[in-house]
Formats: sequence, C-alpha cells, structure tokens
Amino acid sequence: METRSFLKSWGAEFVAADTVRFRLWATGQSKVTLRLSGTDREMQPAGDGWFELQVSGVAPGAEYHFVVADGMTVPDPASRAQKNSVEGPSLVIDPNAYSWQNTHWAGRPWEETVVYELHIGTFTPQGTFKAAMEKLPYLADLGITMIEVLPVAQFGGDRGWGYDGVLLYAPHSAYGSVDDFKAFIDAAHGYGISVVLDIVLNHFGPQGNYLPLLAPDFFHQERMTPWGAGIAYDVDAVRRYIIEAPLYWLQEFNLDGLRFDAIDQIEDNADNHILIEIARRIRTEIPQRPIHLTTEDCRNVIFLHPRDEDGSAPLFSGEWNDDFHNAVHVFATGETHAYYQDFASQPEKGVARALAEGFVYQGEISKQSGEPRGVDSRSQHPTAFVDFIQNHDQIGNRAQGERLISLAGAERTKVLLATLLLSPHIPLLFMGEEYGESNPFLFFTDFHGDLARAVREGRAKEFEGHTGHEGESVPDPNAKTTFDTSKLDWQKQESQHGIAWLAFTRQLLALRHQYIVPLLANPGGGQGQVVRTAPGFLAVSWRFPQGTLSLALNIGADTQPLPALPGETIFAWPQPAQELPQHSITVRFQAGDAK
Repeated sequence: METRSFLKSWGAEFVAADTVRFRLWATGQSKVTLRLSGTDREMQPAGDGWFELQVSGVAPGAEYHFVVADGMTVPDPASRAQKNSVEGPSLVIDPNAYSWQNTHWAGRPWEETVVYELHIGTFTPQGTFKAAMEKLPYLADLGITMIEVLPVAQFGGDRGWGYDGVLLYAPHSAYGSVDDFKAFIDAAHGYGISVVLDIVLNHFGPQGNYLPLLAPDFFHQERMTPWGAGIAYDVDAVRRYIIEAPLYWLQEFNLDGLRFDAIDQIEDNADNHILIEIARRIRTEIPQRPIHLTTEDCRNVIFLHPRDEDGSAPLFSGEWNDDFHNAVHVFATGETHAYYQDFASQPEKGVARALAEGFVYQGEISKQSGEPRGVDSRSQHPTAFVDFIQNHDQIGNRAQGERLISLAGAERTKVLLATLLLSPHIPLLFMGEEYGESNPFLFFTDFHGDLARAVREGRAKEFEGHTGHEGESVPDPNAKTTFDTSKLDWQKQESQHGIAWLAFTRQLLALRHQYIVPLLANPGGGQGQVVRTAPGFLAVSWRFPQGTLSLALNIGADTQPLPALPGETIFAWPQPAQELPQHSITVRFQAGDAK
C-alpha cells in the first residue's frame, strides 16, 4: 500500500505504531495539559514556548483537547481533523490509513489546464466530498482537466465559503472525513483530472481561532490587515506553521497544486519572502510530478511568476487575472461602480489589452485608488494568466449574487465564454457556468449571537449607496435559505437551455484541446497584439512558433467588418461571415512559422 504522510512541527504525529507526539507552541501559557480520551496529562515545556508530550497506546480516532492554565479547552491549531466542529475535540489521524488506488497518477502539464472552480457545500444537494465524487465522470466528459476546490480548512459553523478557516490542516468536518477528501482526489485522478486547493495563509477566521490566547506572538498587533492583526511570519514557530500547511496538503492528500488567496496581504520582510520560500520548498520536495501554484494578487506583479528556459515555473505557475474579469464585466454590463470605475473608459480596449498583454493596468494610475498599479506584463507567457468571466468572488461579492448570464444576457455571455475558452490564457469556469446556471452564489456564513449580528449588519452596510443596489434587501448571510439558494440546480442541465449550453461548452473545450493547447507547450511565442477595437468590438492575435491565433468578437449594436485575420476559421458563432453582427465571434488559426 502506498503511504503518504507529512511530519508537522505542530500537532499530533505518530512517531511509532501506537505512539503519538503532541506538540504545541503556546508562549502565552505557563502550563498546558493534554486531555486525551478523557484523561489529562501535563505537557512538558520544550523551550522557546513549545510544549510537548509523547503518549503510547493511542489509537487513530482518539479525541483530544489542549487545556490551558485557566481550565479552558481549545482544539489543536494543527489538528488533522475535528469531531463535528471547529471547537473540538480534535481527532488523532493516521495519515497512512487511506489506501490510494490511482498510484500511477503522474499529473498533467500546466498548458492543458481548464480549471473548474467549485464549492463543496453548494456543488451538490448533499454538499459533501462523496457527493462531489459522483460528478467526476460528467466533468471529465465535458473536458475539464483541473478542479479547484474552494478552501476546506475547518471554519466556524457548518456553512461558509471557507475563507474564514481557523484550523489550517483539518478538512471541514461538514464536508466529510479526511479519507473522504482523499478519495475524492484519488477518484479525480482516475478520470484524468487534477485537483488543486484554494488555501488562505493571510488571516484566520473569527470563530474558533485560539492562537491569540495560546500565543499572542503569533500576530503583530501593530500591523493591521482587513481581518485584524497581521500574522508574524518572521517568527520561527509561526513561519513553520504557515509554510508546512501547503506542503502537508500537497503531500498527504496528493493534490496537484494550490491557489494562494490574497497574497498582497502577506507582509513578510525576510530576505527570502515566505511565499518564495514556500514555492521553492514545494519544487524541491515534490519534484516527481507537476505541481501547479497560482496566486491572487491585486498588485498586478510578475516577479513571482518567472519562467525557466524550458518553460517551467520555478516559483508560481500563474496569476488570477482580475483585470481581465473586470474589463469584461464593464464591457458586458456597463457597470462602473466601485473598482469597475478603473475600466469604465472604452472597456473593449481594456479587454483587448488583457487578452494581448495580460494586465490592463501596467503602471497606470488607478482611478479608484489614485495610485499607480501594476507592471509591464508583455514579457509573460499567456499561460501565466488565469482568466475568468466570473468566479466565486465576483459573483458572491454582489449583494444578490447574480451570475453574468443574469446581468448580461445569454447571447452576450456565450460570446464571452467562447473568448475565455479559446484564448491562449488558462481559463477558469465557475461551477454551473458550463450549462448556463442562473442560480445566484451568495455570501453565506453560519455564525450565531453577536458575531452573526455583526456579519449581517456589516454585509448590509457594505452595499449602502452602491449604484444598482439602492433599496435592496441584502440576504442575511447566516440564514440557511441564503446557503440553499446558492446551490446548483442540476435539473437545469437537463432542460433545453442546459442541453444547448453544455453542447456549446463541450464544443469549445474540444476545440481548445485540439488547437490551443498544442500552442502553449512551447516556452517561446504567445506575443499578442491588438488588431482593432471599436465600441463593443475587438480583434486580437497571438504569434506562436507553430502559427498565428486570432480572435474577433462583437457585442455592440453596430455590425463590424471582420478584419483580415490569417488562416482558417476554427470557430464562428453564430455562423461564419465576413461581418460580425451583435453577439458574434470568429476565431482563426494559421499554421506554420508565424515570423
């Protein structure tokens, strides 16, 4: 049986067949007791704020808490699993208990990636890892090559997006067991699908986080983030906790990569920035298979995404390209409030630049912030950008959680979906997008008491005075109906509308695998240029050693002449023509030396 385990600095670790070492960093406590299976044992100080204890005769599944000096019981911050909730008890887990089936899985190269972002709790009616597993044949048949799972680290309550996780090593118990998540990943590999996990290393959620009690030194109280005091990445024990979490998920769960949330909020003044250290350790310690690492970063930077001469990524594989989404959103909907104001002027030029060069803002002054934003991104390979026309954030951070199809209409959305899937950037679909799901994806939580009231009131205040939201009643994030409304309606897939959308998406993905993916393996090429823009219209081309890819689309009211794009038409919607009427797109490819 193949075994996979990662020895953590924190928490409960089997060091022999039935012997477990329990280890906790608690600089704020003079005494710590381990309560294991109902029996209390005093832990021994091990220097520098660490407490440690080895116990024999421990069986997998044993329940434990840490008890601090005043008698309060707290879960293990490095728990591998919780019994029912974030408050504990924590469970001793044998990381080698699961028997992996697809042991010959070798991963998939980055250029083949088509990302399908899903939230376990709302992806299926049951909202579990096991239920999600049943949809894997459908996703494989569709042409999906990578599933990106929203964060699963244990958070407060049963329902939530996952970005308020507090136990960064424990799969959320409401979704299923540790082995259930491993089985989901294992089964995905059997269908040829990679699985990556969204992880949050920039803050902890408000419920179940006892680190300030255990170790106040875990945070820099003088440095505040949008979620409270900043994490002290420069402190050795903290740095271990943060760095080991990504390695743990990749090694014990055989994941194919990670998406790092809001890294612009990870402030580290070390010579070797913690993100670079994480990436280098991952590349060094897991060299035997492709590992795909992506970042979310509002700064529009490229220093984390270099390429070696062979095209491989020594650090991070790609960046979530919010600029592309924001420009597309204004282009499609005309909305210009909040951060969309940066893309309000001639949005077709923004979309065209994003397609051709990566970022829209490459050092220009942001209208929203008044500060310069971004760097020149023209040197980047197209696969350094992960593009989307919608995702969990951009849908869920609207008051009513509307999807693009509800805001821009079906025909316009189809044109933009084709643009997404047939560009040389890495495309990301949000669950249900492939069949034209119109159910919203709302912001939901499962808090109670004062915390629930604060979240509810804060959410309502967030949209006060926002254009388009005047007089709206913002759904209560803590109401179960808000969560239930956000679930996918799989019956739509079988409707006439859903069948047509699925066929459209399947056709686009087949064309992508046939024409686009072969262009992306070569580290050279991919230089884009804007051919022409007009209101509602744009045309872009990219040169590769194998040939030239070109795309022209029109969502404007005026019919536009089709530019002289080289090659043969590989896709046209609704039909091939020399002119592009409203809601139409043409994609062409000319094989051969593009020089």
